[in-house]
Amino acid sequence: MDMTPALLLLLTLGFCCPGISAQSPEIKVTSPKDITQLRVGQKLELQCHVDRSIGAFWIHQDKSGTLHFIVYISSTSRVTFEGNQKTSTRFEAWGQDTFYHLVVKSFAPQHEGKYFCVVTFSQKMYFSPGQHAFLPATTTVVAPTTCGSTPKSGTTEDLSLQTPDPEKRIQEDLDFFCHIFIWVPLAGACLLLFIALVITIALCQKTRRRRCRCKRPANEKPPIKPRTPRTPN
Repeated sequence: MDMTPALLLLLTLGFCCPGISAQSPEIKVTSPKDITQLRVGQKLELQCHVDRSIGAFWIHQDKSGTLHFIVYISSTSRVTFEGNQKTSTRFEAWGQDTFYHLVVKSFAPQHEGKYFCVVTFSQKMYFSPGQHAFLPATTTVVAPTTCGSTPKSGTTEDLSLQTPDPEKRIQEDLDFFCHIFIWVPLAGACLLLFIALVITIALCQKTRRRRCRCKRPANEKPPIKPRTPRTPN
């Protein structure tokens, strides 16, 4: 079974109907190394600590706001990557007690974004705060013009600031799925009621026709018309 559709369903239900519980699990995502100055090809190591052994999902939200399922680690440390695979060429993952580890083998621009640790408990979903992972901002230097003007200093551009609000986009996408989960069952129920009404009307009409075509008993004699006596001439 592919884990991606199932994960999408769980995420949708989690955002549509978030639960509040006094005994909600505590989730904390950290990195054993400094990831503020990531480089292309470097390993990105993350670990998720949960206060109970219940398994965890690792989710990646890219710079455009799209969610990507990475891996599910069960409470017994069983690892399942996308496509129900046991291994991945891009990631490593394992579980140890209540720690769930994720490693990006070779960090690349497509791996930039936020990383979430997600757990399910008592039919509710709980998300960790997003762990940011970005490459250093690019710096461009403008060369001086031939007019002898003073060269401009380097400008720093944060690519993450130019992207649309990812959380808003996620909420809009999940609201759309929420509407589907609400209206599709209602439409199906209305269709079933309409079919039942049509069948009921058809049966009533058929019963009425049978009553109108009732035959006389076989031993019943037809009525005899009285004869009028003839008067003599």
